[in-house]
Amino acid sequence: MVFSSVEFLFMLFPGTLALYFLLSRLPDKAKRVRDPLLNFLLIAASLLFYAWGEPVLLILLLTSVAANWLFGLGIAHGKGRKLLLTAAVVLNIGLLGVFKYAGFATDILNSVTGLSLPVPQIALPIGISFYTFQALSYVIDVYRDPALVQKNGFRLLLYICFFPQLIAGPIVRYGDIADQLKSRTLTLDGAMIGFRRLFIGLGKKILIADELAVLANVCFAHNAENLPMAGAWLGAIAYLLQIYFDFSGYSDMAIGMGHIFGFRFPENFNYPYASLGIKDFWRRWHITLSTWFREYLYIPLGGNRKGKRRMLLNQLIVFFCTGLWHGANLTFVVWGLYNGLFLILESNDILPVRRVKSAVGKLLVRVYTLLTVTIGFVIFRADSLTVAVRYLGRMFAFDGGWWGEVLPCLTPYFFTILGLAVIGAAPLTPALKRLCDTRPRLDGVAQRLSLVWALMMLALCAMSLAAGTYSAFIYFQF
Repeated sequence: MVFSSVEFLFMLFPGTLALYFLLSRLPDKAKRVRDPLLNFLLIAASLLFYAWGEPVLLILLLTSVAANWLFGLGIAHGKGRKLLLTAAVVLNIGLLGVFKYAGFATDILNSVTGLSLPVPQIALPIGISFYTFQALSYVIDVYRDPALVQKNGFRLLLYICFFPQLIAGPIVRYGDIADQLKSRTLTLDGAMIGFRRLFIGLGKKILIADELAVLANVCFAHNAENLPMAGAWLGAIAYLLQIYFDFSGYSDMAIGMGHIFGFRFPENFNYPYASLGIKDFWRRWHITLSTWFREYLYIPLGGNRKGKRRMLLNQLIVFFCTGLWHGANLTFVVWGLYNGLFLILESNDILPVRRVKSAVGKLLVRVYTLLTVTIGFVIFRADSLTVAVRYLGRMFAFDGGWWGEVLPCLTPYFFTILGLAVIGAAPLTPALKRLCDTRPRLDGVAQRLSLVWALMMLALCAMSLAAGTYSAFIYFQF
């Protein structure tokens, strides 16, 4: 069964929200009962949400939570803290390794040694990469500050399995929402902000990402040796925008739903395609994953404190792990190292993007960044390195090609969506916000227009869903 958070949104979310609202109306005198009831409601909804797609592997999720809760209690107690932390890291990474990388590792071992070991066929639990990293965040944060230990196991369960960001993030550090797990306030203003963000995220996914996916899927499924140069570039650009609107759309939905229930999740994207260099790109793309690797891998490895060579090695290790985190395929590993290489070139001023000050220079840096990121995502999207090389070859081939199945996708509607996607990926909203801040009268108008826009997105999404054109989020596979 294909797991669909959108199905959940239209079936379970309204009922959960209605019950949550009713319980939140209990008087402050009943606070000791009210807050646990609210948490139990969200836990029940979250477990049902997960069981909708993975009923059997729900046991794995609950086991992971229970184990990390016990590890946290032991680490906070003070005896054998380092040993317990090591055991917790080994257990979490081990579970991730078995379920996500066992088959990949066996394939590589067979290729290198010539053996014919049976390749394990293990179903990948949905969201395991995300909830494992959140569990690791908890035990490491408790190791660093024992006062953060969560003695209430249900609160830790809510932290790890809360449905809006369980499957595809954002990855939330435990310390950032520890207080919110105890008590939250449901307000009308907060709900309105959350709904607006939710509807916009839904529109990003269904109205833009899914439409761009049609051409991207055709191009990458096409025999790349026959693709025309222009068709290869259109497919690459379509995927570049598809993955942004797909993933940032889910993040918007998660942040919006969290906001409705009183949670404040960190931002996960900040207009990454307007970046000045690859280093800047990774400050803006999948921000919570980059932050996680910086806090829990790069800094513990020594960061930039142990000399230049060690810093470069640490950066390569981080980007190797970043690529591998995305999936058990050499394409992801090469994509991660590819990004790490460009970051190193920029950090050492071999590519002097940091020195550029002029407007023309910054424009050229943005073009370089987009070109580099586009090529990287071709490697990311391809089924194998062979396909990636073949596809990239067509992008830079000046001979003819066969448009075949690509041409029917190039409709006026597609180019309209492509144009809207380009505009939507540009940092226009922050510029408008700055303008509204200088002119208070415009702020109220902008708020009303954004609400109308969000409601229009909801209506269009509902019609699209009714037509059965929804596809699963890209990051569900990670």
